[in-house]
Amino acid sequence: MTYCVGMLLDTGLVFLSDSRTNAGVDQISSFRKVTVFEKPGDRVMVLLSSGNLAISQALVNVLQEQMAGFVPGQGQPPNLNTAVNMFEAARCVGDALREVHKRDAAALEEHHIEFNASFIFGGQIGGELPRLFHVYAAGNFIEATFDTPYFQIGESKYGKPIIDRVVTRSTSLAEAAKCALISMDSTIRSNLSVGAPLDLVCIRRDALKVMSHISMDAEHDYFRMIRKRWSESLRHAFHELPDPEWLRSS
Repeated sequence: MTYCVGMLLDTGLVFLSDSRTNAGVDQISSFRKVTVFEKPGDRVMVLLSSGNLAISQALVNVLQEQMAGFVPGQGQPPNLNTAVNMFEAARCVGDALREVHKRDAAALEEHHIEFNASFIFGGQIGGELPRLFHVYAAGNFIEATFDTPYFQIGESKYGKPIIDRVVTRSTSLAEAAKCALISMDSTIRSNLSVGAPLDLVCIRRDALKVMSHISMDAEHDYFRMIRKRWSESLRHAFHELPDPEWLRSS
């Protein structure tokens, strides 16, 4: 299982993913679920993945091959390095995913394996504002709006309430990153199939490069502090709430 979240803010973008791909009694596996595509000063994009790992890796390889094989003036379709805007870049991701589906879906079906994958894709290309998309297994996608400035994929239900209460477009990058980590902590506490290491990527608006990319294990100082103080704060707030008056002891 996976948990990933991407947030679109007035000041930039925040992305957070876990790395747990299998969690059983005898086996725990970890693979990175974040891929960064960057041409500093021109464009920066981040892809978070959930679902079948082989599909996710195949998609990333197709996107990288398209960029590596591009020859100017040959009439080739756009790729992430040549897309004129983020909408066209999201179409590149969707088209590449359809290419993977065309190649692999029938073989997966023969083995009773569902073509299951979804992605959060966002970034900024010079000349336009940062944008954020949720790409589905069929290659179609939706875009984040002012009213819905974030997307989650994977095991999303445990980490959603804190984001709904805290994050708006005017939230700062630092506060959004803090909220994303609290959201991840809530998910890890409720679902053992989600776990560290975590990848936290922050992109400041108009910088056109990654501001920070931090990998955190369970013992990372800041993450440990966040988990401890959030738990203490919740318990304190709970005990400060009055008991139902009809159940109070006389």
